[in-house]
Amino acid sequence: MKNGSEKPVKKKLTGPEQVEEFMGKLQHPLKEEIEEVRKIILSSDTRITEQIKWNAPSYLVDNDDRITFNLKGKGFFRLVFHCGAKVNPEAKNEPLFVDHTGLLEWQANDRAIVKFSEKDDIKAKEDGLRTVISEWIKATC
Repeated sequence: MKNGSEKPVKKKLTGPEQVEEFMGKLQHPLKEEIEEVRKIILSSDTRITEQIKWNAPSYLVDNDDRITFNLKGKGFFRLVFHCGAKVNPEAKNEPLFVDHTGLLEWQANDRAIVKFSEKDDIKAKEDGLRTVISEWIKATC
């Protein structure tokens, strides 16, 4: 498709298309592990969709960002659990829920991270990650 100046008009990619393109170009030593965690997230709840945010895959529920990869570590990557870009004015002075898995490192009462390093680490954390995703969605949606 072309516009009046004869330049090709680039089709706006859907969120999943953005992530596919991003992952296709990603050069990261833990790319396979990132893909594995991505599959876990997407299979955890049928309402979860994905897009690119903060230059990494991000996961939404009802169009609100809730989980975003942070790929900047050396020898590891993180998942950031959050309540979107804005600070929640109703945020309490305690974490959103009690994390019985022990996976979450609370950064604030409404923000936490989980760190991953290799395939065995992901396998060991998979069940807990699914639980944390479910609890996070319950607490923030």
